[in-house]
Amino acid sequence: MSRHSLLIVEDNQTLRRLLEYRLGKVYEVRSAQNGEEALVLVEEEIPDLIVSDIMMPKMDGFALFSLLRQGERTRTIPFIFLTAKTDDTSRFKGLGEGVDDYITKPFDIEFLLTRIERILERIEVHQQQLSARIGRDFSDRLLPKSMPQVPGYRTFFYNKPFGDGGGDLFDWTEVRPGSYLFTVGDIMGKGLQAKFYAFSFLSYIRSTIHAMLEQTDSPAALMHRVNGMLVRDELLEETFASLLIMRWDTETNTITYANAGHCRPIFVTPDRSGIVEHSELILGLDKEEEYTDRSFQLPPGSALITYTDGLIEQVAEGGEQFGEKGVAASATDALSAEQPVQALLKTMLRRSAEPRFADDILVFWLERQPVGQTTGSPTATPATSAA
Repeated sequence: MSRHSLLIVEDNQTLRRLLEYRLGKVYEVRSAQNGEEALVLVEEEIPDLIVSDIMMPKMDGFALFSLLRQGERTRTIPFIFLTAKTDDTSRFKGLGEGVDDYITKPFDIEFLLTRIERILERIEVHQQQLSARIGRDFSDRLLPKSMPQVPGYRTFFYNKPFGDGGGDLFDWTEVRPGSYLFTVGDIMGKGLQAKFYAFSFLSYIRSTIHAMLEQTDSPAALMHRVNGMLVRDELLEETFASLLIMRWDTETNTITYANAGHCRPIFVTPDRSGIVEHSELILGLDKEEEYTDRSFQLPPGSALITYTDGLIEQVAEGGEQFGEKGVAASATDALSAEQPVQALLKTMLRRSAEPRFADDILVFWLERQPVGQTTGSPTATPATSAA
């Protein structure tokens, strides 16, 4: 983890060297002899916090603070006055103008370190809360608000971000009556950057699908177009993504899919669970990559599970990751459960080293009901509660 950066502004050379030495053990420290020199250093690189004297030649601390507060990029830099001016007028002026602390000389270096640490902690907590809010907003926009309802089928969707969340995405659209396209993907990376790329990437997918549907509903053809756009776009340069595009034709009970390096779906019957084997190169590596459509039928009483890597990377009680086979082994008992995704996740947690998932969890469960059992299609809307 990188250290915080501090800027010391002090005209007394002995004190400046002392602060450089002592604070430099904890932080990245630069120093200036007056406000003018400090402004040059701030322009070069904005520090995480400034400790400044008030009385200095050329530009004093008040003038420096005032100029920084007028700048768009510098107005929020935490600022501490470290000064020999002990009169109330100067103290009230400093605090009244918004400095984060006002410490008078002589001072205890440990006290100064404590004050710096508290201020930086407070700023960090605020930034984390802001990131979390932005992350949740991105997550909401990356996920659907409803699911298709088809007689004879049950559809369930579950999503629970971990921390700020990552680049998981899921979407669906009705191609024509009785035919649906699903996209499940994962942008490499974590946090807000991955969220941003996932949001941009999902826009590509949506625009590509809608632009090409009059020509084709082939998942492979759509995948090829999305891959080409991703490789050519400079904004998303060096962005890699796994993606599964899947068409569900309800009249023929057929699944047709193309898989660009995404977690392979799991096929579940009352007797066993297996992995839908086929997968091709991840997106963003080769603009000439070709993708292939594969099809199979969902028999009555079976289910298809698609998901992101939070499931397969979960560590089991034996210390190894679940992997695709581990997820498949946990899926059989969940078939026909009232809430099969919840049942799957609970089974995995019982077999996990830790009682919670360590990454984002996203699961789509498509289940064809047994013959003669068509109780409608209860739909699980995007959920955020723990399993």
